[in-house]
Amino acid sequence: MKLQVKGITEGQPIPETFAFGVYSEEDHMSFGPNRNPEVEWSDAPAGTRSFVVMMYDPDVPSVADDVNQEGKTVDKDLPRVDFFHWLLVDVPADTKRIPEGADSDGVIPKGKKGGPGPIGIRGVNTYTHFLAGNPDMAGTYAGYDGPCPPWNDELVHRYYFEVHALDVDTLGLSGEFEGDAVREAMQGHVLASARVSGTYTLNPTLR
Repeated sequence: MKLQVKGITEGQPIPETFAFGVYSEEDHMSFGPNRNPEVEWSDAPAGTRSFVVMMYDPDVPSVADDVNQEGKTVDKDLPRVDFFHWLLVDVPADTKRIPEGADSDGVIPKGKKGGPGPIGIRGVNTYTHFLAGNPDMAGTYAGYDGPCPPWNDELVHRYYFEVHALDVDTLGLSGEFEGDAVREAMQGHVLASARVSGTYTLNPTLR
């Protein structure tokens, strides 16, 4: 199975077009265009009945005490956890492409709705938790919301775009399901997978 993410070269920096946050000299970070990139896949195996599309960052600090704090840095050796940026399940078997901007075009304060979207069913991404304490932004964030790593992180973050071909029409997920629920529901149903990775940082010393 093959996957292409238009505009992203394997292992190279992700363009700001696809980012939730972009570097700002005055304020460290400002909102980015936050468009989902175009993804296209091919060579799915016989028997494929649906797809899962996901994007996640495995490099998010496990402790957020120093995140985006003036005069502090997030140590590169701090243990890291997954942060899900995009979850689409029950993508029909005849779908081979998601156009740029189809699932996200701009930052939407308080988030986008989950459930059936333009393509497949949207799961809830981790911004739902990350922004829960911000009264201007708190809400349920579903579908795609792009990179916005801590601007004081010593580590350049990696981002994995994945497509999984499944042997079932539906994972049976509903409500505000998240990444771990998707991974658990996929177990035993994955026929093939493909991945493209990129990097992103808002730390001016690493850019």
